[in-house]
Amino acid sequence: MAAIAGFRTVGAKRPGWLLRGLWDSLPARFCSREPARVARPEPEAPRQGDGIRNIVLSNPRKRNALSLAMLKSLQNDILHEADSKDLKVIIISAEGPVFSSGHDLKELTEEQGHDYHAEVFHTCSEVMMLIQNHPVPVIAMVNGLATAAGCQLVASCDIAVASDKSSFATPGVNVGLFCSTPGVALGTAVPSKVALEMLFTGEPISAQEALLHGLLSKVVPEEQLEEETMRIATKIASLSRPVVSLGKATFYKQLTQDLRTAYCLTSQSMVNNLALPDGQEGIKAFIQKRKPNWSQ
Repeated sequence: MAAIAGFRTVGAKRPGWLLRGLWDSLPARFCSREPARVARPEPEAPRQGDGIRNIVLSNPRKRNALSLAMLKSLQNDILHEADSKDLKVIIISAEGPVFSSGHDLKELTEEQGHDYHAEVFHTCSEVMMLIQNHPVPVIAMVNGLATAAGCQLVASCDIAVASDKSSFATPGVNVGLFCSTPGVALGTAVPSKVALEMLFTGEPISAQEALLHGLLSKVVPEEQLEEETMRIATKIASLSRPVVSLGKATFYKQLTQDLRTAYCLTSQSMVNNLALPDGQEGIKAFIQKRKPNWSQ
């Protein structure tokens, strides 16, 4: 899987699925939709084939720090042709021994000022919510250290596969900047006592510990990481995009509901699923003992 720059600046329109939920949970001062005032590198298109888009964080000399430019690029790479029927799954990986060290601390000094800092965290929040609201599954392929917002990125993905050499931490407290925004994704992925120990101490956990606590989907030897990630991605890409997209949206929507509401939402979703052409095609194919011919 060839590495790419991760600096795409395509001016993609925000599709309806994004507009419906992305802005609701941010304070007003974080919700300015003005473009960032940042000079961004020349883009290089993400590599995509067979329904799988590969986005690679490729600034290993800076430990793949999520600078404002990197966040904007990641945002646009994820958004690019998000509604295309040819896109079935996204994989986010990285070059070098560090998946991502989190925010670029040089951007968080007093010289940049309050407005710039607000833009950094607003953009980061957008990217993390974009992953959950995206119509296709997003997989993190982690080989190395993921800290602070880098750990947040892993926790925000739908599936996370890591090598056994990987580790995860939210060490902001050690430099006087508590990892509050990473704590949102981390607190959703792992039990609160595990999240708080990571947040209060800044100490890393191993890949096996991350798997045990639910931060990861799977841990494999380093030499099997790409093969296993591609196996999962290829399986998803072979399925009906409308069915998977509906299922993903429903899953996240019901998580925050009480039990009765969750069942009402998911029951209606299954009725809606049956009304999809692929819903009926899959059932007919099963009855007729043949492979389904998905619409997309």
